[in-house]
Amino acid sequence: MGASVIKLFAMIYLDHSATTPVDPRVRDAMLPYFTAIFGNPSSLHRFGQHALAAVDDARQTVADILGAQSREIIFTANGTEANNLALRGIAFANKSRGNHIITTPIEHHAILRTCEQLEREFGFEITYVPVNRHGVVNPDDIARALTERTILISVMYANNEVGTIEPIAEIGKLARARGISFHTDAVQAGGYLNVNVNDLNIDAMSLGSHKFHGPKGVGVLYLKNGVKILPTQTGGNQERGRRAGTENVPYMVGFARALELAQNERDANNARLKANRERFVEGLLEAIPGAELTGHPEQRLPGHSSFVIPGAIGDEMVFALDLADIAVSTGSACTAGSPEPSHVLAAMGYAADVARGALRITLGRENTDEEIQAAMRVIPQTIGKIRNPKSEI
Repeated sequence: MGASVIKLFAMIYLDHSATTPVDPRVRDAMLPYFTAIFGNPSSLHRFGQHALAAVDDARQTVADILGAQSREIIFTANGTEANNLALRGIAFANKSRGNHIITTPIEHHAILRTCEQLEREFGFEITYVPVNRHGVVNPDDIARALTERTILISVMYANNEVGTIEPIAEIGKLARARGISFHTDAVQAGGYLNVNVNDLNIDAMSLGSHKFHGPKGVGVLYLKNGVKILPTQTGGNQERGRRAGTENVPYMVGFARALELAQNERDANNARLKANRERFVEGLLEAIPGAELTGHPEQRLPGHSSFVIPGAIGDEMVFALDLADIAVSTGSACTAGSPEPSHVLAAMGYAADVARGALRITLGRENTDEEIQAAMRVIPQTIGKIRNPKSEI
């Protein structure tokens, strides 16, 4: 067991869009709330009130970073729940006004499958506005899709599979002019991009802390005051009655601390990540014949690179690189192992046989120059062996 643990942590981790290690400063902020300050925030005695104070502080920290009010912050169990609550909650609460929702075909499945259910089971109409070859949606296309029955627009801030950043502020501006609620899935963007809700013109935004060195199992939905929502989880009065359930105090504290650190250190981290990504992309495209960068070449997350590799299958590359002590992915961790090619690449116009050669490599702030150099050497070698297995005989 000891040897396998040592082996695991000797690996080079290049899958930061799937999850990130918890920052030690975040862990230290959380620890007291597992033991010394363990009360239920709903309890009236001092044990409970000390816990409640921690929740209130965490909520205010998040609100300050987002440029919001504390009452506009709803803690959830993860980004998926935040997305589900936003879509179902806003749709059901506004059904008397209309039943039309606009989104894109490159959204995370937490959005797409919720939209499918709303359409199939509850009679909503969903319009999927197309994206271009780089995965960018045109705000003018969204404007043309609007109808008198449109009650919600949901477009992700940055794509998890190809890293493309969407023109969120422009979309939010047109939604606001029409009085339509605008939601963005910002789970991938929270640690790297501006998340001030006033700058982005948004009414609802989903975040998940494990994407920016916080704990798994906690998320946030920002919901602008005045936006109607029907709770999808009922019970007690937690989260102002919008999301019932005993508060996960240490994880709320961890979320707030992780977001605070990520945003305070964003510029310096982004500059290093972008420089390393550009060097990495240039090296791999040169070393792997036929490889193509997917997503927008510049308008993308700073540490994110994604490719299609002809003559190789995504899962085979992931397994082979794992054996070579490098952790990468084909795309979303939530759909890993699926026999179907990426729905994101399909929406961007890639043929199914090309999309099956998807490879996502996402750098993180803890990756060293030595790790990046080693990966730039090992990845092309490993892919070369997959493409030409007879060369090993």
